[in-house]
Order: sequence, then structure tokens, then C-alpha cells
Amino acid sequence: MKIDIGIPEKDRKAIAAGLSKLAADNFTLYLKTHNFHWNVTGPMFQTLHLMFETQYNELWLASDLIAERIRALGFPAPGSYGEFSKLTVIKDSKGIPKATDMIRELVSGNEAAVRTARALFPLVDKAGDEATADLLTQRIQIHEKTAWMLRSLLEQ
Repeated sequence: MKIDIGIPEKDRKAIAAGLSKLAADNFTLYLKTHNFHWNVTGPMFQTLHLMFETQYNELWLASDLIAERIRALGFPAPGSYGEFSKLTVIKDSKGIPKATDMIRELVSGNEAAVRTARALFPLVDKAGDEATADLLTQRIQIHEKTAWMLRSLLEQ
């Protein structure tokens, strides 16, 4: 059945493509954060282990919200490692980094997700897609706050 939600198909398609990039960044960041949760060591172990768990759980839930918005716009959501690796700007980790390097990588990953979300705003605004704008605003707030909290651990 044809979708008639007040957003032209070409705009819905472009928004879904941008959200697919955000989904890829989000899922890649989820995997990286979960990996770091399992493998962190050192004097900040307990703090980071718990912090990373909170963060990867939030990212896991966000994956569903992003994918469901893509589906509501009428397009398939990416859902494989292959698709995500082509769409994300977040680089995979090499080996198991030291705890402070884990923090730096997660700051960088969260900031990348913010840039991906923010880059989609002009199209979303032009199309009058308030639902996607709300989702993007929430994601930006969460990723900026997470980056700030992680960054604060690196200060002397």
C-alpha cells in the first residue's frame, strides 16, 4: 500500500539513507562499547566496566528506534555487519586498547554519531519530518552527553 504521510517519497528515501548511516554508526559503537566492557582492565576497571554496560545497553535500544523509523518511512533498515561496515564512519579497534585509549575511541565514536545525526537535519527540516527530527535531537543529546562524560575521565 502506498505511504501517504505528507513527506514525498524522494525525501523519505533520502532521510532513510541518512538514518541508515546513523544506524550503522550506532550499531558499530554498540559493538565497540560492548567489546570494551568485556575487555577493559586496569585501575579504572570497575568504573569503566559499569559505565560501558550502561552505554551499550542504551545503544542497543537505540538501534531499534532508528531501524523502526527507517521502516516507518517505507524503506528496509540495514541489519548486517557488511551493510554497517559500508555505512559507518567509525573505525574498528585494532586488538584490545588500554583503558584510556578505549575511552578516547568511544569519545571519537560518539562525536562521529553526533556529526552523522546533525548532517541529516537540513533534509529533515526541509521535509517537515518532525518525528525524525525528534529522534535525531534525542540521539545528539545522548551522544554529546556520553562523549562529555567519557572525556571527563581523561582530565588530570
